[in-house]
Amino acid sequence: MSYLEAAERIAREAGIMIKSKMDTDFVTEEKSSAFDVVTEIDRASEQLIRERLAEVFPDHAFLGEEESFANEELLEDRLERAKSEHFIWIVDPIDGTSNYVQGIPGFTVSIALACNGEIMVGVIYDPCRDDMYSAERGKGATLNGKPIQVSRVETLAQSVVATGFPSKKKTRDAVMKSLQEIGPQCRTIRAFGSAAQHLAFVASGKLAAFWEYGLNAWDIAAGVLIIEEAGGTVTDTLGNPYSLTVKHIVGTNGNIHDAMMQTLKPLGI
Repeated sequence: MSYLEAAERIAREAGIMIKSKMDTDFVTEEKSSAFDVVTEIDRASEQLIRERLAEVFPDHAFLGEEESFANEELLEDRLERAKSEHFIWIVDPIDGTSNYVQGIPGFTVSIALACNGEIMVGVIYDPCRDDMYSAERGKGATLNGKPIQVSRVETLAQSVVATGFPSKKKTRDAVMKSLQEIGPQCRTIRAFGSAAQHLAFVASGKLAAFWEYGLNAWDIAAGVLIIEEAGGTVTDTLGNPYSLTVKHIVGTNGNIHDAMMQTLKPLGI
């Protein structure tokens, strides 16, 4: 079984489990703030993914959102070490937990495999739509097995773009400031509630761009590769190349990347 096949199979299994629990009385807790929540289903999904990956690749390292949050003070060091891990799986068991808690479609399972800091495999599964976005480095990106490409729009004025609203005040304030700058220039802005889904939508041409502040590797690693393999561009909000420690991100169809950067880079975030 290839790395990509394993990631797709496990993401689908986790997604089916998550969806089946959506209408049950699961426990929800606050994490860093009232804006940041976790459920027992997040933890169950992460445990399922960890166990399935360990069965197939017992020597590979694992970085999951919920386990990492419990050791947040060590996260920066862990992400630095991840850059030199021969194989490490980077997992968000439910990206878009707030949507999930409210019963709103728009939550995903995100699984990426990095080798010495380079993302080699990325999978984002949307269980509500049964959509599997996948990429393997150098082999293109697909949606449900069919090749996808980023949109061809050439200007911000033609573009539908998206952002998200982080849980921490500083980064949420940064998003609000950037909205004031980008809003007047683009066709419209959307916020669906899952960074991974936003990135998948850029890769498949539904959106022309996505930016957000205060994210982590598990939110975006898979989506970065899928965008790149679909012909798009991803950097941080200052224009630097993506790495596993990047928290402020811009992913675009490539054509409007410079225009996004001209707006975001002066904000200095």
